[in-house]
Amino acid sequence: MANTTQVTLGLIQTTCSPEKQSNLESAEKQIREAASQGAQIICLQELFLTRYFCQREDAENFALAETIPGPATDKLCALAKELETVIVAPLFEKRTQGIYHNSAIVIDSDGTVAGRYRKMHIPDDPGFHEKFYFTPGDQGFVSFQTRYARVGVLICWDQWFPEAARLTALSGAQILVYPTAIGIRPEDREESVKQAAAWKTIQKSHAIANGVFVASANRVGREDDIEFWGQSFVCDPFGELLAEAGDGGEEILIAQCDLDLIESTRQNWPFLRDRRVDAYKDIGKLYLDPDAS
Repeated sequence: MANTTQVTLGLIQTTCSPEKQSNLESAEKQIREAASQGAQIICLQELFLTRYFCQREDAENFALAETIPGPATDKLCALAKELETVIVAPLFEKRTQGIYHNSAIVIDSDGTVAGRYRKMHIPDDPGFHEKFYFTPGDQGFVSFQTRYARVGVLICWDQWFPEAARLTALSGAQILVYPTAIGIRPEDREESVKQAAAWKTIQKSHAIANGVFVASANRVGREDDIEFWGQSFVCDPFGELLAEAGDGGEEILIAQCDLDLIESTRQNWPFLRDRRVDAYKDIGKLYLDPDAS
């Protein structure tokens, strides 16, 4: 760990091309730019190597996956070491024949892999057919110590589940990062403002309830039937925005985070202290039938 409590986050909000190599080269360029602006922890968007292929069920898309370690992670590990930055890299992971994950690795500033998270909540909605491609994660909700901070990773659909944020925070995470690919289809356009507002609200609530920083890196641009709404942001443990990107184009978002704010926030809002863990046994049930005896 560095001696300072001041940490600079960098979020990459970008469009994706159909070519993996082009996306990797673009990511390298943007990571270098974020690092030149002082970013110490840099987060790429969900499935950054490809366009969002989950809009349709097509077995040919499994060829887009790669192993971890693999060509992309090797490249990013070398880059992290060169720049002395932490990189959160979300990938379509081929674990073995027939088992694929929506994953993210956390690469420490010395180029070593601090840890890997596999997306736990897998959606299946019109235009988001992820259950066809991804096996749910089996490593639980964890965080990883890096040179600059302890980082917990959750991916996109995980954003909506307070249990995921809570358990990751309880593992010691100081910063929750959410690599994301979320947007709207044309027929949902009238609901887009409400959807984006709800998306921000739920993530801000995770910051407040757990006394942590939250950073969400979303993609932007039109890909087939979905227009991704960008609006990547970073908020502090009070849920106040520290930085926010727009919805119309590519941006590198830079935010300064004072980790001491976690302590002072939790002292004044002691939500973790006052949890009644003895009374939460039913949280492990899918549903509590009000008519059950």
